[in-house]
Amino acid sequence: MAVSFKDYYEVLGVAKDATEKDIKSAYRKLARKLHPDANPNDPKGAEEKFKELQEAYEVLGDPEKRKKYDALGADWKNAERQAEAQRRYRAERGPGGSTFTYGDVGDLFGGEGQADGFSDFFETFFSNVGRRTTGSARSPHRGQDLEAQIELTLRDAYTGGTKNVSLQLQERCPTCGGTGVLKQRICPTCHGTGSVLTTKTLEVTIPKGIRDGQRIRLAGQGGTGMHGGPSGDLYLVVAMQPDDQFTREGDDLYVDLPVSVYDLILGGETQVPTLTGEVTMKIPPRRQSGQLMRLTGKGMPHVHGGGSGDEYVRLQARLPQKLTEREEELYRELANLGKDGAATRASGAKT
Repeated sequence: MAVSFKDYYEVLGVAKDATEKDIKSAYRKLARKLHPDANPNDPKGAEEKFKELQEAYEVLGDPEKRKKYDALGADWKNAERQAEAQRRYRAERGPGGSTFTYGDVGDLFGGEGQADGFSDFFETFFSNVGRRTTGSARSPHRGQDLEAQIELTLRDAYTGGTKNVSLQLQERCPTCGGTGVLKQRICPTCHGTGSVLTTKTLEVTIPKGIRDGQRIRLAGQGGTGMHGGPSGDLYLVVAMQPDDQFTREGDDLYVDLPVSVYDLILGGETQVPTLTGEVTMKIPPRRQSGQLMRLTGKGMPHVHGGGSGDEYVRLQARLPQKLTEREEELYRELANLGKDGAATRASGAKT
């Protein structure tokens, strides 16, 4: 979304070389004049002008923000594009934000004022610069926790171990140190946003048996701390890729296994795939197509330890594609025997 440049000097009615005292004096004078309480005939219009006044003073009354504002100059459009990319990145990583408080408004009207609804221009360039909070502006602040996605295969989750992952993360700009300003000009690296998008390769330890949607915490790999504060953490959310052979339900695995009709009827042995290789499984006589058989302990490891789930093998009848004349003859004999047997059982039931 495009934003409009705000001439804060014009809003306060001061020159660009105005002193800090001049700016504060102009603000206090206009605040008395424009405050909604002083304009009962047009409270809505006064509120809009008062918010604009507060926004201008929030920037020009703070040396760090004023320095950045003066540095934007004709390059503010380039800075807007970089800031928009940063906003999209933060939106994907989770919510954030702060409340601004202004002691000067309280001095004028008997209470601590709060400003909200600041313009897109302000939020783009100044919402993270020199906030006036009730705490110390220079006290250490822990960096923001971040989230990213890590894609794993079923076999990755089964074996666990380490995996190198490349991620794009926002980090403090190395050129300006996160201020957005360099030698009283907008930083050429981050275009005034104070952060840059970088690609990092991290070694991640995958717990055995981890499931889709679970998170892996990388301590200290999140947002950079401010004023010497520790970095936040990075949480990798697991996205399991579909497997072409196995289906997972909890820690149990399911696999379809084609078997001959002879093995279903007479019983036999067959090879069954598992995540550790094929194993031999006995099929008892007279099994049905679609029936499940269990291989104990051949499922996924429990993520917190203590054994594994099971693997369930779904028997699927595999019919012969071509028959010799003799085979067809035998199948017809079996079919007739089946009909005779059914008739015999039916007559026995009636008597």
